[in-house]
Amino acid sequence: MGRTLATANQLFQEEQAALTRFRRALRREDQLVLDELFALAHRHLPAISHAAHISPFETLLLSMLIEEHKAVLELRCASYKPPDSP
Repeated sequence: MGRTLATANQLFQEEQAALTRFRRALRREDQLVLDELFALAHRHLPAISHAAHISPFETLLLSMLIEEHKAVLELRCASYKPPDSP
């Protein structure tokens, strides 16, 4: 009989559950930030399902990094002031 592989969603939930004790040890405001990072990373589950060659935790971190970098780029664009033209 064939082997059943866990879905990206199941792997995501397992990684999140594995960090439960770490999360509890954080200050409340940091717990909220971590929860938000997980929510942002959750948006990338379809892409994560295509990245079977790397560990689920690495894809989770990469998804979080993508979302954080998007926020940085948005802030850069919002704060950019074009030089005054003569």
